[in-house]
Amino acid sequence: ANIEAMGNAITAISKGMTGSFLQTPTASVVNRLVANSPDLTFAERDQVQSYLQAQSTGGYAPASGQIVGILKQMKETMEKNLAELTAQESDAVASFSAMKSAKQKEIAAATASIEEKTQQAGDLAVRIVQLKDDKKDTADSLAADTGYHAELEKSCKEQVVEYDEIVKSRSEELVAISDTIKVLNDDDALELFK
Repeated sequence: ANIEAMGNAITAISKGMTGSFLQTPTASVVNRLVANSPDLTFAERDQVQSYLQAQSTGGYAPASGQIVGILKQMKETMEKNLAELTAQESDAVASFSAMKSAKQKEIAAATASIEEKTQQAGDLAVRIVQLKDDKKDTADSLAADTGYHAELEKSCKEQVVEYDEIVKSRSEELVAISDTIKVLNDDDALELFK
């Protein structure tokens, strides 16, 4: 809008229609731009403002060629600044797009990692439950085996006692048989049976 207003002012002043131009809202925009332009020297600013005021009051005004030159210089500076800002904005947009793409990739990777870790956590939770069940089953089995072991020890002790009694009884029987055989083989017994 400011560049367009400056172009309209240059056209109007070049064609010698300054009076009718000064009655438009565009003239106040140009006057404000001139008053606030950091690119103009104080003398140039004063010269343009004097020209615009003189044309509106009908007083003396400097040559319009110098004014058109100053305004063209301002317009060129404004266009150059606009081009630079547009290029910077385009670079910023491209940089933002690249960063956005990179961040989206990071987010996707992080999301995949979170899903993987969640899956691992779920698998581990299931495995822990299974291991706890296995531990309980093993503890129950151990208790049953311990009870069976105690019964076996008791049974073994009883069988050892029984076996000792059998061995003792057998030994006594063997001694008795041996004594009987000795008696029967004795010469006195031989005569008895003759």
